[in-house]
Amino acid sequence: MELKELIAWQKARDFRNEISAFAKKLPPDEKYKLADQMIRASRSISANIAEGHGRFHYQENIQFCRQARGSLVEVFDHLTVALDENYLSAEEFDRLLNLHIELKKIINGYIKYLQTRKSAG
Repeated sequence: MELKELIAWQKARDFRNEISAFAKKLPPDEKYKLADQMIRASRSISANIAEGHGRFHYQENIQFCRQARGSLVEVFDHLTVALDENYLSAEEFDRLLNLHIELKKIINGYIKYLQTRKSAG
């Protein structure tokens, strides 16, 4: 399977684009602070899924997916900062949170699939 066909990567790409669009709306004084951190963490999600997909062994792929999941949770924390600083409405936070939850479920499902494949030998 090609990377572009992998649902986890597709959803991570969509999430990355949503976060990037939001980060560009942050105040100028957050450009090299919160915006930069959000963009880097969101890029890390799709990049780690891609790197894991390119690995030969299931265990390596699983580890990169776990790193992607960690970056996803990091983005959640950045979103809470944006909410606390009133850069983000509660409605927009909820919308992005729902995308976050969906992506986390997909990554967890992909990890479970990889673990099953690894166990099958």
